[in-house]
Amino acid sequence: MELPLDYGTLRLIWWALLGVLLIGFALTDGFDLGVGALLPFVAKTDEERRMVINTVGATWEGNQVWFILGGGAIFAAWPFVYAVSFSGFYLAMFLVLAALILRPVAFKYRSKRPSKAWRQAWDWALFVGGLVPALVFGVAVGNVLLGAPFRLDTDLRSVYEGTLFGLFTPFSLTCGLLSVAMLVLHGAAWISVKAELGPVQVRARNFGIIAALAALVLFAVGGAFVTWSGMGFAVTGAVDMAGASNPLRTTVEAQSGAWVSNYSRYPWMMAAPLLGFAGSLCALLGLWVRRAPLALSGSSMAAAGIIATVGLSMFPFILPSSIDPQSSLTVWNASSSHLTLFIMLGVTIVFLPIVLAYTAWVYRVLWGRSSTAELKTNPDLY
Repeated sequence: MELPLDYGTLRLIWWALLGVLLIGFALTDGFDLGVGALLPFVAKTDEERRMVINTVGATWEGNQVWFILGGGAIFAAWPFVYAVSFSGFYLAMFLVLAALILRPVAFKYRSKRPSKAWRQAWDWALFVGGLVPALVFGVAVGNVLLGAPFRLDTDLRSVYEGTLFGLFTPFSLTCGLLSVAMLVLHGAAWISVKAELGPVQVRARNFGIIAALAALVLFAVGGAFVTWSGMGFAVTGAVDMAGASNPLRTTVEAQSGAWVSNYSRYPWMMAAPLLGFAGSLCALLGLWVRRAPLALSGSSMAAAGIIATVGLSMFPFILPSSIDPQSSLTVWNASSSHLTLFIMLGVTIVFLPIVLAYTAWVYRVLWGRSSTAELKTNPDLY
């Protein structure tokens, strides 16, 4: 059966869709993580902390749909990437999952007992559940840019030669801190929009300003490191965009400056890093002049720009190998079959608009500021 879209085009569409899903996760679940990381610092009393929790209380579960969709897209569209990354980074993945599991437990159990110690313990659980995933996601991205220590044998079996502590290099930690700053900024902007006017909002604004400045500095430092450290990989052989998915058929070598070469080849890609900087500046300005919608729009643009910068810089690579560049996974050699990608695209065309529509409807219905006064009248609140 001849499909209406060729294999190369479908691979490109799914690479773009993966980026959309990851950005969707950062924009929705990202402020949940940021709010959790800020909770012990922006709210001092039990009522204030309950109010902050309820700024995300009605939507945090739905927001995780984007995380599941992103993981599912990697599994179904890029099975080589899923197999290599999830088996190699399994200890880091375990840390993320353990931290993410803390969040629903803390949301559900925190207000079940009046004990101050009980509630404070769950507040710190929410802090860990917000901070650790943000940090590990950024560290993982840093390691992807550096190249993961894996090789493929002639039967395409993956051998990972790294360790958990080996993931934490100066550059990957810079990426991790950038991820934390980006999501804390997003969380602070969200609190500014959703929390009642008062001391909590002021504290969130102050932390958000610090996070915006940190995001600007760390994004610039990370970009300078990528540009001048000699980091990068390049496909040096012929590229067959419609060929069979076999990573070993691609000729790849480590090449200094390769991660910035796309910007000279396709100048329009500069829009991504510019959006990252401009968004952070908008968020900073919005928080500074107390324009909460501007701050949230800015933090959203910053997250989208920073994530897009990584994807566009690496294109066509998805997961390069630092110890055997020949084993690197790219858009053209690591996807599912032509028919699988086409069927998945049809399913996505049907269901992604439904996800977007119900997400928009939920936010529209539940829009409004969370306050300490409603805690006494609404039994459905945390």
